[in-house]
Amino acid sequence: MLSRLFSPPAVALLWLLHFLPLRILAFLGRGLGRLLYYLARRRRMIATVNLAWCFPELNEAQRIQLAKANFEALGRSILDRGIIWWGSRERILRLIKVDGEEKLHALLAAKRPIILLVPHFFGLDAGAMAMSMRFDVVTIYAPQRNAVFERVFYKGRRRFGNQLMLTRQDGARATVKAMKSGRPFYYLPDLNYRRRDSIFVPFFGIQTATISGLSRLSKAAGAAVVPCVTRMLPGGQGYRVEIGDPWADFPTDDVVADTTRMNAWIESVVRTMPEQYFWVHRRFKTRPRGESCPY
Repeated sequence: MLSRLFSPPAVALLWLLHFLPLRILAFLGRGLGRLLYYLARRRRMIATVNLAWCFPELNEAQRIQLAKANFEALGRSILDRGIIWWGSRERILRLIKVDGEEKLHALLAAKRPIILLVPHFFGLDAGAMAMSMRFDVVTIYAPQRNAVFERVFYKGRRRFGNQLMLTRQDGARATVKAMKSGRPFYYLPDLNYRRRDSIFVPFFGIQTATISGLSRLSKAAGAAVVPCVTRMLPGGQGYRVEIGDPWADFPTDDVVADTTRMNAWIESVVRTMPEQYFWVHRRFKTRPRGESCPY
């Protein structure tokens, strides 16, 4: 969706807008999101289905209100990328605050590989930038067919430090090697991928195709799993990255139990800010045998 939005004129406009104060940019971003809510009909339908499945306790009017807030957060995250990609180091440090950074330094000092468990909230790019300004990390990304977006995205992610960006074709061994060399792994496992790469475990009470890589990679690298959540703050307050305590008793010998634990944790965080989760993704596209796709 984001890739289709970026053309050379759109990138030029985004670059110009990044000079604005954040509170004005946030206001414009929410307006862009409201516009996308009405124009991006397919994504609106996807978000509406996801919210109906995950929040059956809400009535239709409440879900529509939540969907509109979700698109407003999406719009804001698009415009805020201008600051993330082109803003000065000083401005970005003021924009994105990090709580719990000392936990990562302690693990690295102990020579412990790290997996940062990062759910798909709209602030994840701000969180990625905050981490790359403090550590040399490894991430996995999907190359974009839109050459303009690919160039801007790739260069923006590698602005600071010595960042390693792998593709899925590089394989798990390259990721494990990078973690063992001291690079925290900025890991986003909560999207719908191919059936052969997933197992079905609950997410909001729904059997959901989920990548089991967190358990496998943690075991292969001997890595600590550290929760990492980026919250978009109101108005001109920017973002806050929250780094949690390393998970105890993880991984276990039960991949299903480990993946269930991951989804339960992600769900618990989503419930604290449902308007900021990536509901425009077809999270429930892959269904158990005999069930049809809801989209």
